Amino acid sequence: MGEEEEVSNTQIIFNGYIDGFPTESAMTVKASTIKLKVPNGCNDAVLVKTLYLSCDPYMRSRMSKIDDNYIPIFTPGLPILGNGVAKVVDSSNPNYKKGELICGMFGWEEYCLVKSTDILLKIEHTDVPLSYYTGILGWAGISAYIGIYEISCPKKGESVFISAASGAVGQLVGQFAKLLGCYVVGSAGSKHKVDLLKNKFGFDDAFNYKEETDLNAALKRYFPEGIDVYFDNVGGEMLDVVLLNMNLNGRIIACGMISQYNLKEPQGVRNLFKVVAKQIRMQGFLASSYVHLFPKFLDFVIPLVREGKITYVEDIAQGLESAPAALIGLFSGRNLGKQLVCVASE
Repeated sequence: MGEEEEVSNTQIIFNGYIDGFPTESAMTVKASTIKLKVPNGCNDAVLVKTLYLSCDPYMRSRMSKIDDNYIPIFTPGLPILGNGVAKVVDSSNPNYKKGELICGMFGWEEYCLVKSTDILLKIEHTDVPLSYYTGILGWAGISAYIGIYEISCPKKGESVFISAASGAVGQLVGQFAKLLGCYVVGSAGSKHKVDLLKNKFGFDDAFNYKEETDLNAALKRYFPEGIDVYFDNVGGEMLDVVLLNMNLNGRIIACGMISQYNLKEPQGVRNLFKVVAKQIRMQGFLASSYVHLFPKFLDFVIPLVREGKITYVEDIAQGLESAPAALIGLFSGRNLGKQLVCVASE
């Protein structure tokens, strides 16, 4: 097949801004075509074949018209944007050559023309699954790493609680904390997920928050001596109750607040004075602010993966057409582990 020949290029188009819970109708599967060549005049551009795409909760905020959003919102009529893994088809940038594997921010389409500044890194280690670069070796992994090793820094014997603990980030946070000798408990939304936390990821304990009529009582049951570090992925009521159970000089790491993303009016936090009374340090972060740590992070985590000292669960949807349903499923807890889409093989 010649590089100038047009090929089919399925795209997932964003239809327009929404309020409330997202549905698949926010996106349209569109048939298109593309030439497998960087257009003349497109300097510093790379044409890629998409292999894997990551589905992430933060993408919900990009579907609403938020003027001060921390990441640019989607443009109606254009493809959804997200993190992924791709193979270089053609390049006008000498730093990226045909056949190289990269991860970065790509359009949700089979082939995508991207600026080289949207590329996070070249993939050098191919003895681990390429899909891992959407999760454990990508933004999810470095988010867990930053929260544990750069911000909260738990000590051996401290108590760590993680909400949405079976998700892309939470499952790694718990394993990292266990490597440091901490007592680790996670919450999740089903018996299957709770079993994973205890039997596959090595958490000391876990509970199904949907079965608890009194979250405060549940936390006192699992943390009779209080919580030293809380890694928050959900916000809302869980955060409010955790504040009552934090220890003096505890640390709360705000990574995400998925319980709030689809609400027109966010829930208030009533127990915030505990931050003062217990001298709690509460810090949010964006993994993109720590991109300079990616080489250090990969040097740390890849040997752990190779040696089987940490494990990772993925929920892989097959085909680009399945991407809208996969993304929407995040907000009802339908996924088990890291949600991603396999678009094509190499």
